[in-house]
Amino acid sequence: MSTFDFGFDDSSDDPARRSHLADLIEAYESDGAAYLDSAALDDLAAHYFEKERFEDALGVMERLCEKQPYTSDVHMRRGLLLSTLGRHEEALDAYDRALRLNPTDAETLVNRGITLDRLGRPDDALDAYDRALDLSPRSPEAFFNRGVTLERAGRLEDAARAFEECVDLAPEHPEAWYELGYCYDRLGRNPASADCYERHIDEAPYSPDAWYNRGIVLNRMGRYEEAVECYDMALVIDEDFASAHYNKGNALANLGRLEDAVESYEAVLEQEGRDAATAYNIALAHEERGAFEEARSYYRRALEDEPGYADAWYGLGCCLEATGRLEDALEALRRALEIDAERPAFWHARADCAYRSEAFEEALDAYARAAELEPERPADALLGRAETLYALQRPADALDAYRAALEHDPDCADAHFRQAKAFFATGRPEAGLRALRTALDLDARLRADLERLYPDLAGDSRARERLGLE
Repeated sequence: MSTFDFGFDDSSDDPARRSHLADLIEAYESDGAAYLDSAALDDLAAHYFEKERFEDALGVMERLCEKQPYTSDVHMRRGLLLSTLGRHEEALDAYDRALRLNPTDAETLVNRGITLDRLGRPDDALDAYDRALDLSPRSPEAFFNRGVTLERAGRLEDAARAFEECVDLAPEHPEAWYELGYCYDRLGRNPASADCYERHIDEAPYSPDAWYNRGIVLNRMGRYEEAVECYDMALVIDEDFASAHYNKGNALANLGRLEDAVESYEAVLEQEGRDAATAYNIALAHEERGAFEEARSYYRRALEDEPGYADAWYGLGCCLEATGRLEDALEALRRALEIDAERPAFWHARADCAYRSEAFEEALDAYARAAELEPERPADALLGRAETLYALQRPADALDAYRAALEHDPDCADAHFRQAKAFFATGRPEAGLRALRTALDLDARLRADLERLYPDLAGDSRARERLGLE
């Protein structure tokens, strides 16, 4: 951000001033060599700068430099125009000439720092800002631009401190609040970030980016309703803000408003065309609401656009399994693992699907891999492996797997409950009854499953007494 204001005086309400400026423009543009005094050239330069006719403004400033070669302010403004036009090395020369004439001009030092930053010389830029602050310790613009340079260099803590100094000195500085919010966001200081974006919005209420960024932070904090409101405000200001539609969809999905989420994601596709990630999110929302046909359609659409999208293959597999298409589901899950073989959820889903398909050997291998990839909580995969071993009529091996699962989760009632059948199958009825009693003590709701899984015991009064059911 440049600190210099050419001081263009909007004279739309002053007919005489407007007429005078029109005469100057006509004289200059009809005859570039026409004599114009310094005041006239000042007015012309300001006019062209205001209209963003920077080349024309520079041409006027060149003439003014010829008239006032020892005026530092003229060389500083020339430097500003050169920098605006991307001619940064020439801008530095102009600023250096201005500083030779007036070494204590903090404003020129700040603009010099901005140009050095644009040239990729952050250390030199910071030196320039520090020199400016030595001369003007309460310069908000020196702190602000120092913060911008530090932020670009990835020094976010230092940048935040610079922006904090800026807003202390200039509480109505909207850009400083925005950048401070961004730094806090990157630093994980979410409440402070949301507050800064709100302060920016107080000063610049029609900033769609600020509303959007505040929504991102609030969503991360779990304040989904407020996040949706922020995205809505961003979209009121800019209805074509596709990212706001997308993240509004995410917040709505987090709220469980899945149909509304789908509507937001569809708006992204309308604006930006096909997009695999958006199609995936639509599929996920449909899957969560149990609309498996629609979900499969969008998972396939995501895969048409990005065949290597592992999560989409996984989602497709889960939907196919949910509708009983086990062979197709198993193939989709295999494809997901070909792309990303380190995801325990993928292996577990493949194992479950293989078990349901009675592809027991494949299920064993998949459960084993899932357990390896989740060493902190392998109990579910080990329990699945035990059930598969039992289905393969290997009850002794199944017992080992049940024991392994219970070592990791000794209070897993389901593991104790299912372990009992392996004890009975290996001729250890007392151990089986103890396992069932432990399971029922841990979770009384399993009594409803007793008759289904152990019908003989459910009808045996002695066994029922041992199990505490009488």
